[in-house]
Amino acid sequence: MKLAPVILFAYNRPNHIKRTIESLLKNKEAGESDLFVFSDAPKREEDKLKVEQVREYLHAVNQFQSVTIIEREFNYGLGKNIIAGVTQIVATYGKVIALEDDLIVSPYFLEYMNEGLDLYESDDKVISIHGYVYPVKGKLPETFFLKGADCLGWGTWKRGWDIFEPDGNLLLKKILETHQAHAFDYNNAYPFTQMLKDQIEGKNNSWAIRWYASAFLNDKYTLYPGKSLIHHAGGDGSGTNTGYDSQLDVTLSHKPIKLNKIDVEQNFPAYNSFVKFYKTISRPSILYRLKRKIKTIFALSTDN
Repeated sequence: MKLAPVILFAYNRPNHIKRTIESLLKNKEAGESDLFVFSDAPKREEDKLKVEQVREYLHAVNQFQSVTIIEREFNYGLGKNIIAGVTQIVATYGKVIALEDDLIVSPYFLEYMNEGLDLYESDDKVISIHGYVYPVKGKLPETFFLKGADCLGWGTWKRGWDIFEPDGNLLLKKILETHQAHAFDYNNAYPFTQMLKDQIEGKNNSWAIRWYASAFLNDKYTLYPGKSLIHHAGGDGSGTNTGYDSQLDVTLSHKPIKLNKIDVEQNFPAYNSFVKFYKTISRPSILYRLKRKIKTIFALSTDN
């Protein structure tokens, strides 16, 4: 099995990216994995020093198979940086594993991601493999599928990313014309349609809501683990769009996820657990604030 390259998106938080990389290095596959880091340029003068600190740290990282650092010369912003970075690397390698600098991974994250990408590589119904799962109540299956795509520690293939539609207007039009807003919003449990409208109006620049919509409209599915292999560490007030929040905190899986090929279809018990979780979120803005990546799995993605 050829390991997928790991893409890491960084901005101005040296302590966070250090924790992300340190957690990655606890994966036995790290030494055989190629790492690509897309370091965005400062948007504001006050961010310049921290961006330089991030880059200085990155240039000292050498424990992976290879480390390539792409230093943006001007500020892309998170959404554009991710879209451009994934497009570039997946075109060359055919598959990718994508992370942001506020994620801490389990020692079994790379094993699960690479096995999942290998297992479902030829199954056109599967668009991605995801490493994070909400702290829902009740027991989830070892692995399960849900319709759509996600953004907190994920992987895909070129065939999957080719489906990504960056034009939010086209996505919204199709959702409304086909009367799928209710389903897109998880039975009205969370206003994802409104998030897409906000992206169109320039109120956010979320790549993630467009990724989810692209997969949803093409009837594609994402594989999830029953126990999370990702912890979102961005709810500490350090992100531009993130306050202090612990509603998405999870305990990382202390053992590998067992991967066996399962039917690619909506797992309704897991789906209903997600619906219940969305309904427990007390403040609608939580998704928007969940760190650039969208703490809640799709939030804003505009910290820089």
